[in-house]
Amino acid sequence: MNTKLTLNLDKDIIESAKDYAKNNHTSLSKLIENYLNSLIIKEDKKVKISPLVNILTGIIPYESEEDYKINYSEYLSKKYL
Repeated sequence: MNTKLTLNLDKDIIESAKDYAKNNHTSLSKLIENYLNSLIIKEDKKVKISPLVNILTGIIPYESEEDYKINYSEYLSKKYL
């Protein structure tokens, strides 16, 4: 079902949007509808973290990249020396 919507936008933006819509063989209404729809879809795709995962967050200590490199080089030294 289509419903009429009135927007107040900068004149230059409207003209640029009309040109863009014309060059892409679509209407300004369809262009805005697709944009708003993409925002809604992005919102739905956000990862929802379960309460259990939130509780467990931080239990395993975080190792910085620097620590990781040091630990890995120590491991390789022990393994091959």
